[in-house]
Amino acid sequence: MKVIMVCLGNICRSPMAEFVMKREMPTWHVESRATSTWEHGNPIHRGTQAILQKYAIPYDVSKQSQQISQADFREADLILAMDQSNLEDLRAMAPQEALAKIHPLIDGEVPDPWYTGDFEETYRLVQQGCREWIERVGE
Repeated sequence: MKVIMVCLGNICRSPMAEFVMKREMPTWHVESRATSTWEHGNPIHRGTQAILQKYAIPYDVSKQSQQISQADFREADLILAMDQSNLEDLRAMAPQEALAKIHPLIDGEVPDPWYTGDFEETYRLVQQGCREWIERVGE
């Protein structure tokens, strides 16, 4: 199973979701991407790193922001968006045959802690969403 987590910049929510899902489902191949190029090449936000450290979730310190590609749409089994805006952007970017792979991580929005400053709330919702998808998809 190849899963791609997606948010706007790929420095806060989607890398958080990537590493939470990797911890929960080590047999899955999980990556994260951005819908934009705004943060391209930048590291994981320090607030996300702090939350991952707080909950002892291993992460790759060399991870850098990367925009989703056409290859990602072809190769992924599941593409999970952090909010409605990212969901709409992904659907606009994706080839027709990939549309069925694109879903929201949760029923609702995972707020962007870049704006809210609340990495704890984002973590709680990311963890909830990951668990729900694991239950839905299984191994």
